[in-house]
Amino acid sequence: MDFSLSEEQVLLRDSVQRYAAEQGGVERHRRLAAGEPGFDPQAWARFAELGWLAVPFTDADGGFDGGAVELMLIGEALGAAMMREPYLHTVVTCGGLLQRGGNAQQRARHIPGIIEGAAQWALACVETGSDYDLTRVATRAGAQGEGYRLDGAKIAVLNGHCADHFIVTAQCARGLTLFVVDANAAGLRRETFTAVDGGRGAHLHFDGVDLDADSVLGAEGEGAALLERVLDTAIVAMGAEALGAMQALLDATVEYTRTREQFGQPISRFQVLQHRMADMYLKVEETRSLLLNAAIAVDQDSPGRAAACAALKVKLAEAGRHVSQEAVQLHGGIGMTDELAVGHHYKRLMLLGRLYGDENHYLQKYVGLAA
Repeated sequence: MDFSLSEEQVLLRDSVQRYAAEQGGVERHRRLAAGEPGFDPQAWARFAELGWLAVPFTDADGGFDGGAVELMLIGEALGAAMMREPYLHTVVTCGGLLQRGGNAQQRARHIPGIIEGAAQWALACVETGSDYDLTRVATRAGAQGEGYRLDGAKIAVLNGHCADHFIVTAQCARGLTLFVVDANAAGLRRETFTAVDGGRGAHLHFDGVDLDADSVLGAEGEGAALLERVLDTAIVAMGAEALGAMQALLDATVEYTRTREQFGQPISRFQVLQHRMADMYLKVEETRSLLLNAAIAVDQDSPGRAAACAALKVKLAEAGRHVSQEAVQLHGGIGMTDELAVGHHYKRLMLLGRLYGDENHYLQKYVGLAA
């Protein structure tokens, strides 16, 4: 299997890494977390100018025909620098659902706004009691004339606090279906919240929201299959962001132990700490290997795609927990202060490990696929 990057992919990787290294960092992260909307709109506009928002869309829809490998390169750089912009939610997840499930009219109506940086999106698929089963949905979209009437509630909609549009899962007569819902629709109410990593989101309430027939994304009753395919790509992006964060934690820990002294020498000389950092390195490299495997499986649409993505999700949760906990412990109490990036990476990895399904959920899925 060829893991080498093309010239265009190298240029993309280098440009994102350079921008993120110059603009990102813990001070920016803390400043944006304290204000609205929780990210920098000017940076988002810059993402659009640089073409990063267009990467995963087809040439016919104004994009660059990028795939999971390109999203992997972007995600790793953004994760290492703690860039707070909602690339995962708007471009990868919702953009992927529009690209794969939208008809020509829907793609023409919505995708240019994402590419130009003019619209924010959020996926509303989690409900109280769903327990990571995204098909366990109580929200209903009943027939109403030629359209639908949406009733129900969603929780923990990341980026939902500022989204212009939502993609919502609901039960119809034919089964689980995805709907595009305008954030300003009558009967839609949102309650904002702050996530563990400092990111923002909203809980949504739908009270008789009227939807047109063309609000259906994909075919009625086929929402589960569409969601599963796109979330595989999202897992690659999450795995890449997690890898970037873990590598940053490893680098910071190694550097800190070289400068922190005890008993008249740097603590990096203590063999027991060297072993612990070696274990951190192994977790990072295990994640990197599974990430490459999953990205290629998604791009090639191989039969093992779902299993590869499930394995990656298990690893990013397990490795992210191990690497972040070790980084905090080896830094000591200072590791959880707001002044250092360590604690912020820890919290982000905690969220990524549980987003759309935790370690146990995806382990069970992997076992079922491998049986």
